[in-house]
Amino acid sequence: MKIHKGDTVLIISGKDRGKKGKVLAVLPKAGKILVEGINFKKKHQRPRKQGEKGQIIEKLAPLFASSVKLVCPKCGQGTRVGHQFFEKKKSRICRKCGQEI
Repeated sequence: MKIHKGDTVLIISGKDRGKKGKVLAVLPKAGKILVEGINFKKKHQRPRKQGEKGQIIEKLAPLFASSVKLVCPKCGQGTRVGHQFFEKKKSRICRKCGQEI
């Protein structure tokens, strides 16, 4: 996967299109990521004990990694990610400005 934990991403599709957020977790087998403050889902929770009330909890849901773009720290725009070898080390580069990410 080209997106790692801690990266800043731009949402390019869905109800949160245009928002930016930090990646909290990456789920490579499912091809999904969790982004801070993006894609909240409401979950209805039943009362567990007698006298307790039921409630609605807002919970972060994972979204597909293909619906986000990595934000380049130099140019500040959503960009595609390329790979290049720097001194026997493979690293990610911005396709717009060529800066190492």
